Amino acid sequence: MSGASTSPDPQSPAPGRMTRRGFGVLGAAALVGGTVMAARWFNITADASGEGMLSAPDAHDAAHSGEIVLVDIRRPDEWTRTGVGAGAVPIDMRRADFIDALLSETGGRADVPVALICARGVRSRKMSQRLMAAAFTTIIDVPEGMLGSGAGPGWLKRGLPVVAWTG
Repeated sequence: MSGASTSPDPQSPAPGRMTRRGFGVLGAAALVGGTVMAARWFNITADASGEGMLSAPDAHDAAHSGEIVLVDIRRPDEWTRTGVGAGAVPIDMRRADFIDALLSETGGRADVPVALICARGVRSRKMSQRLMAAAFTTIIDVPEGMLGSGAGPGWLKRGLPVVAWTG
């Protein structure tokens, strides 16, 4: 064994310390991740002109004329903050008996047109898929939601009527 020791290279960072390049990569990853999360949260790519979708005003009109059953699938704390869109039935999508509650509103029929609205269209899109898998035949999404998304300004900013929810 030799008694020679190696001294650390003064140009290399100490173990466990982040380099400028490391900070740059970490910052870029955070920026990209944050952008993706924001795009999903605000549903900026939503479009209300596709088949099986309605704008908030069209959903309001169709609910009042009886063409559809409009269901607000948000949480009770959200209904308390903003109210429920006039003509909509509030059914929390997290309920274990959500499908049974919806069938109660449609008279037990899965062929009644049902439109779903949430805050920004993310949950309504997912719930639409779930209901189609559960044999509902006409599920309509309101992708701009109550608060607005890429599909439009939303129920509230459009000044559509709301009803206070008291539980």
